Amino acid sequence: MSIEKKEFEYEKNKLEDTEKWIDGQISTIEKDNEEFENKIGVLKKQSKGKYSEELEITEKLYNITHKSLQRYNEAKIVPYFSRIDFREKRSTEIESYYIGKFGLGDSKNGEEKIIDWRAPIADLYYSGTAGKVSYRVSSGYVDGELYLKRKFIVEDKKLKDAFDEGINEIILRSDDNEENNLVDEFLKINLEKNVSSKLKDVVATIQKEQNDIIRSEKNSALVVQGSAGSGKTTIALHRLAYLLYKYNKSLSGKDVLVVAPNKLFLDYISDVLPSLGANTVKQETFEDIARKVLGVKSRVYTKDKKLAYIFEDKKDEEKKLVVKASEFKGSLLFKSMIDEYLKNIEEKDCDVDDIKISGYVLFEKAEIKRLFVEDMKHLPIDNRKEEIKKYFNLKLKDKVKSILDKVSFRYEYNIARLKRNMIDGAERRKQLIKIYDERDSEKNYIVKNVKNVMDEYFENWKHTDTGVILDRFFNDQSIYDEIVNDKVTKKLWSYMKKDFNKNREKKTIDSDDLAAMLYIKFNIEGNDKFNFKHIIIDEAQDYSVFQFAALKNLCSSSSFTIVGDLGQGIYYYKGINDWNTLKNNVFKDNFNYTALSQSYRSTVEIIKFANKVLKKQNINLEPAKPVLRHGDSPKVIEFMANKEFAEKVDSIVEKLDKLGKRNIAIIGKTYDECKKINDTLRKYSKNQWKLIRENDKSFEVSKIIIPSYITKGLEFDCSILYNCNEENYKDTELDKKILYVALTRALHYEYIFFKGKKSKLIK
Repeated sequence: MSIEKKEFEYEKNKLEDTEKWIDGQISTIEKDNEEFENKIGVLKKQSKGKYSEELEITEKLYNITHKSLQRYNEAKIVPYFSRIDFREKRSTEIESYYIGKFGLGDSKNGEEKIIDWRAPIADLYYSGTAGKVSYRVSSGYVDGELYLKRKFIVEDKKLKDAFDEGINEIILRSDDNEENNLVDEFLKINLEKNVSSKLKDVVATIQKEQNDIIRSEKNSALVVQGSAGSGKTTIALHRLAYLLYKYNKSLSGKDVLVVAPNKLFLDYISDVLPSLGANTVKQETFEDIARKVLGVKSRVYTKDKKLAYIFEDKKDEEKKLVVKASEFKGSLLFKSMIDEYLKNIEEKDCDVDDIKISGYVLFEKAEIKRLFVEDMKHLPIDNRKEEIKKYFNLKLKDKVKSILDKVSFRYEYNIARLKRNMIDGAERRKQLIKIYDERDSEKNYIVKNVKNVMDEYFENWKHTDTGVILDRFFNDQSIYDEIVNDKVTKKLWSYMKKDFNKNREKKTIDSDDLAAMLYIKFNIEGNDKFNFKHIIIDEAQDYSVFQFAALKNLCSSSSFTIVGDLGQGIYYYKGINDWNTLKNNVFKDNFNYTALSQSYRSTVEIIKFANKVLKKQNINLEPAKPVLRHGDSPKVIEFMANKEFAEKVDSIVEKLDKLGKRNIAIIGKTYDECKKINDTLRKYSKNQWKLIRENDKSFEVSKIIIPSYITKGLEFDCSILYNCNEENYKDTELDKKILYVALTRALHYEYIFFKGKKSKLIK
């Protein structure tokens, strides 16, 4: 049954009261903040640059109140988005809880006015249904009964709409005009909003299947296979915000790494974490984090540039070698070769000498070898050497004393013999003084130089940098004969060797070499500077199994959130084609998998059209299931000339402008194609278009021209695909995947242009 108007009025008044309360809290906090600020100024003058415990405490209090002030100011806009009514099992009282993006409490009495969406009881909003329910807390479960789940739409600090789950009706619009009442779902209202230039938080519309993923435990590798538009990126970021909230005593933003496909995507997601209170999370591309870990400044030949080359270059034979090389460098075969190579390095490092000084043995090679091969085998190679050196330094004082005793004993023997064989007199005294001087000189030499001997020994035992080690792998014939041999064709090996050396001369690193370089570095030198407790990897299907093996070394606890879509694996030749590959070869038993097939991005018609292309791929994936949001079917439009294309695009823009849809992307297959589109539209279009380049770090969504492979993860009100003809989109696995990516970017409208014969993929 419908909720009466008085319910809407109650919620309207409740929101107004809450906003007044927030204003009061802000006023109180601002006064506290001002007092702390003034006190800090006074204490700084008094301390005169010296340490002051009172100053340190006051600064901490100021930082706390400052963050609190930011939270309350943001909450002013939309204090909460839902209400649940819940009665605990042993209680007779039904309590109402209002849930918002941030938990807010009264600064005077500590009463919690608004519940944080990540709090245990908030789970009932996302996963509970009316009737008997329970939610999990640290000590177990709280049982009870859920009586109400109410959702609010707040705009401009006013309650616009509200409805109760199960009724699916808007309560009453605030204009009191019943003819304008909407009968629609809360989710559908949010999905029909226009795109912005940045990904936004979705705390109000998280669905049950998404909530289950967000609240999963952290100490495993969680893999989420999500179809296009399933919200997997958003889920991953909200999961991170949840983990930071739940494990706030052991996990902070600085302990987390987000790995994204490109800098444009990083900019697109950059607002989500700060808006959820996670400001200090490190967000990088794989190439950039690899360069930082390796400590190199060389340019990187990125995967996107390589893909563009594969798309555009006409030399089929060389293109095949590029693809084969990329496939090999991401493979388990290459990793096994590097493992064998590292084993060879380890064995050669066992061929050590005694550490000696003045002919005396400080430490025997047998002991060094035992420590290196057995006792410290769990450590990276160079770390073992450092630990052996530390261990020996602890024993050095006793070792030196023992050697000095031996020196003394040898000279005492010589002195005794001299005394026996010579009569006391001036000559004997002269000889004795000489022996004493030689003894003291030798002992002094040992004492003064023993540290240098140790340092020199261990310095000579260290390795050169990672790049040089990989250089030897490709260029040392003995390594090829021993490790590679017939496992790789001579033609492919010759190409990889030539390409590696060419890049070295240009001071460039192929992105496909980074996994091996990281892996070698971790095994030789270890990883002290970059050690994360949780890593999120987006578009994970585009990473090779070797890249995952390398990234695993950056995480101290094997705690990962891995999201991707095999259907969008445009780097299929080196990426993941089956998530079990990660389970079997990287994470083993510490692995959990879940799939999301519900798509929230596009209309039913757009998703059905894209699914036709997905079904043609050589993978066994369940097609995306659309939310019941209908719209226009995608339009397939033929054009004959550039001018005609521009005119038809202008007509589409005009139509969309009237509908309030202004975020439009023309998607070209390649960057070269996008440049041609840009030239055409500059010449014939009435509208201004921005060409997105491969290395752009940001963009404002309006009217853009963008290469297909950069669009992954992005979304637009309308997408216009350029020239989907037989020549441009062939019946190949790569073209099927890139077309599927392009066809799943639009929220509301989609147009597919072609010139000549239409591609078989869209027939």
